Amino acid sequence: MSTTERLLTDEVRESIQALFPRYPTRQAVTLPALHLVHEQFGYVPPQAVVEIAELLELAPAQVQDTLSFYGFFKQDKPVGRTRVWVCRSIACSARGGEELLEHLCARLGIRPGETTPDGRVTLEFAECLGACDFAPAMLANETLHKNLTKEKIDELIDSWK
Repeated sequence: MSTTERLLTDEVRESIQALFPRYPTRQAVTLPALHLVHEQFGYVPPQAVVEIAELLELAPAQVQDTLSFYGFFKQDKPVGRTRVWVCRSIACSARGGEELLEHLCARLGIRPGETTPDGRVTLEFAECLGACDFAPAMLANETLHKNLTKEKIDELIDSWK
């Protein structure tokens, strides 16, 4: 494949190759390579699976197996700049999490699994965020938001604009 046909940038390819010495096998580099690609594109396009497989000297099916196992990775379209997971655990539900999820859906105009038309926010739900002491909770990118209220959610939505 010529460099003009490549989807992955030289920088991403070099970042993947830099991982080789840190892992016992090339196959073990699959998961961190997928993270690098997901960070670049907001999802993992099919062509990227092929290119990762070539770099790791694996069959594309091996990379696809790892990709499809983890719900974090999207394969069909990019996620929003802010990716929000609302916890649906029993603790969060008991403390009003479901109502807060509905409020978030109404404010954003989307349902779980969707992205706002402007690409700003992707809304998803999590079965548990491990923050039961702080229920209801949600994760926005890498920030855990605890003891949520409608007012706190409104402030967060405004900050994502």
